[in-house]
Amino acid sequence: MNTRKMGVVMLLMMIVVMGAALSGCSSNPNKQDIGTVSGAVVGGVVGSALTGSTLGTVAGAGAGAYVGNRIGHQLDRK
Repeated sequence: MNTRKMGVVMLLMMIVVMGAALSGCSSNPNKQDIGTVSGAVVGGVVGSALTGSTLGTVAGAGAGAYVGNRIGHQLDRK
């Protein structure tokens, strides 16, 4: 399996795991939760596109999750 396919598989696995984790948190996710998941997805896709490696996908997902979390937190405070 080439690294590009592994990156896509890892990204899909992260989406499933994060979705399952968030569904157990509450019935109505807040903006911070939504921002975290959305940021992770977007960051993972961008990281994979820029680097073409699994490490880039994971790093992008982590960075995106952090940024999305912080933006969602600010939106929840308003």
